Amino acid sequence: MNWNEVVSTKVRILALALGTSLPFLFNGCTTRQAASKPSIEFTVIPQAEEGAPDKTSPISGRVIGGRADQRIVLFAKSGIWWVQPTVDEPFTPIQPDSTWTSSTHPGTEYAALLVEPGYRPPPTIDVLPSESGDVVAVKSVHGEKWEASQRTLQFSGYEWHVRNVGSNRGGRENNYDSTNAWTDANGFLHLRIAKSAGQWSCAEVKLLRSLGYGSYRFVVRDVSQLEPAAVLSMFTWDDADAGQNHREMNIELAKWGDAASKNAQYVVQPYYVPANVVRFNVPAGVLTHSFRWEPGRVAFKTVRGSLADGPKPQRPRMPCRKRSRSSGLMCDHRSAMRRRKLER
Repeated sequence: MNWNEVVSTKVRILALALGTSLPFLFNGCTTRQAASKPSIEFTVIPQAEEGAPDKTSPISGRVIGGRADQRIVLFAKSGIWWVQPTVDEPFTPIQPDSTWTSSTHPGTEYAALLVEPGYRPPPTIDVLPSESGDVVAVKSVHGEKWEASQRTLQFSGYEWHVRNVGSNRGGRENNYDSTNAWTDANGFLHLRIAKSAGQWSCAEVKLLRSLGYGSYRFVVRDVSQLEPAAVLSMFTWDDADAGQNHREMNIELAKWGDAASKNAQYVVQPYYVPANVVRFNVPAGVLTHSFRWEPGRVAFKTVRGSLADGPKPQRPRMPCRKRSRSSGLMCDHRSAMRRRKLER
């Protein structure tokens, strides 16, 4: 990866649950299982819109179990299926880390085909092909649907968007309800997992602006009794930069469905690189989770008590020159990436 500039990465906070009836995302909240045959995942899905020749949006995903010589062919549905991004450039390469990213014109649905080198896609099709011959895998999704009137809330001096529509990032449908997120008279943010009419829903809030480098701090009340299937995730995300894992960094409080597991982790994506994930146990009581984001590195830390009223963070000016190591503080871990710029 080559993270060379800060663009529009924003902070998101999500409460979610795992299970057959409540898959969640903070971009896929369930553990991925090995597939018996090649498959395709979407990680960025454009909004559902009618076709427009002068508009494109980023689209990206990941291939599981594919080969280096295979490629992705994309289609967008606007009445019929149209090959993307253009008829002259119908193939999207798969990167060494199995991810792929491209652009697409708008559609109500989007499809990705994993194909053999000999496959020649038509400009348009009425029906998606089946998985046979040169077509190894097929995956289609509905475009993201965002309501015209989006609810926001004020928290910690900033305006946040409250998610109210579902998403199938990570391969499963995740349901959201804007009534599951609110602030109280003390200014505390509440995120709820709720069940109504047999359907579970979760909560997600997204910062409406990008803040750049600096220190991020989250004070969380006691999560020692959090259900094993519940997940609280605080992370950065850039919709437009799938090729760099969306510039995603996570502080996640979760046992991922295993009651005997550790209950917290720091992650610098991609998660499937072992050195990018550090799991640990957090104790009961109020905790402050934070990360310091500088050009070329990020340092995570968790400490007891509330540091919400501490000094305001100063933005760093100098890039890092070397990798950092664990500082020895409780639950402290540092992860540095030379010549990369992480952003929030």
